Amino acid sequence: MFRKILMFTVVALAFAACNDDDTIDDGGNERPGDNTSYPERLYVLCEGLMGSNQSSIDCYDFATGTYQRSAYVQANPNVVLELGDVGNDIQQYGGSLWAVINGSNKVEVMDVSTLRRRGQVDIPNCRCVAFDGGYAYVTSYAGPVDDADGGQRGYVAKVDTATLSVVDTLHVGRQPEGLAVVDGKLYVVNSGGYCMPAYENTLSVIDLSDFSTRKTLPVAVNMQRILVDAQGMLWVNATGNYGDIAPSLCRVDPKSEQVTTLDLPVAAMTIQGDSLYIVSHQWDFVLNKGVPASAVVDVRKAAIVSSQMVDPAVLEGMSPYGVAVHPSTHDIFVSDAGDYVSPGSLYCFGSDGALKWDVRTGNIPGHLLIVGGK
Repeated sequence: MFRKILMFTVVALAFAACNDDDTIDDGGNERPGDNTSYPERLYVLCEGLMGSNQSSIDCYDFATGTYQRSAYVQANPNVVLELGDVGNDIQQYGGSLWAVINGSNKVEVMDVSTLRRRGQVDIPNCRCVAFDGGYAYVTSYAGPVDDADGGQRGYVAKVDTATLSVVDTLHVGRQPEGLAVVDGKLYVVNSGGYCMPAYENTLSVIDLSDFSTRKTLPVAVNMQRILVDAQGMLWVNATGNYGDIAPSLCRVDPKSEQVTTLDLPVAAMTIQGDSLYIVSHQWDFVLNKGVPASAVVDVRKAAIVSSQMVDPAVLEGMSPYGVAVHPSTHDIFVSDAGDYVSPGSLYCFGSDGALKWDVRTGNIPGHLLIVGGK
């Protein structure tokens, strides 16, 4: 049955692992062993209120069952202004974590095991990051104004991961967001987020061999994030124009360029195996409130297999904002932004959708990443 047992313990001053903050009882659930040099953890990048310098990284340690808030601060007590303002993306590359801090115009690079700071890359209005062949690729809104339509084009920065230096840039569409690599090509979604109601609907295709744009593909209006499944298919969520164009989830075949569209709103998504896990919080103008929902999509069939990924009674009281799935236990983690002002929450559901535990997080927990382990 649903339950939550939290025990507050003392937080150690030195950060060699995820130190005790909240100890979470998961009912004796067997955890998989660690077959890498990195301890198995779930990192939660909390955005924080814009302009308030509240961005933070929380850490859940699977081995000990402990959750530590503001783990980055504990690991880096001498960093001025701490993590920064508005965390927008977090990804792992080798032994490093890369956190895109939009409002602070930087990408913070840390050790994946200790969160100790390795350096930063200065990129104005940065949004998301992806990796390939020793390079990080970061999207930025800060491009030139297009004289044709007055819209500001964004760009992709190519960063040497060894030196943390920007070695090249390439202009793409207006306000680029997520990006992903498939077969030597970098796919970048262009949102046009500054151009309401004339949002973008294009996907930029970049050849990484010479870092040049090969083509742009029309896909959907106001795209945000992009993932790649095991078959090399691209999955993109689009928020529409908040009017007569509804949100959608699209599968794009990079080879045939065929687009399959599902009528699903998506706030966050993740892929494990052949399943795409989704949470959403769509505004209902009739009810005058956000309506939370969850779903699971079979990526091979491009079909919805479940419209109740987690317990709807629990989800009903949430503002779901991020999602991750454990690759072995298939536990489902959903972050709750709450009122987008106060601290949020992280919920852990079993593979059957039943609530196992929840814990308080930093403000606006939006981006979840599981590292280490199997």
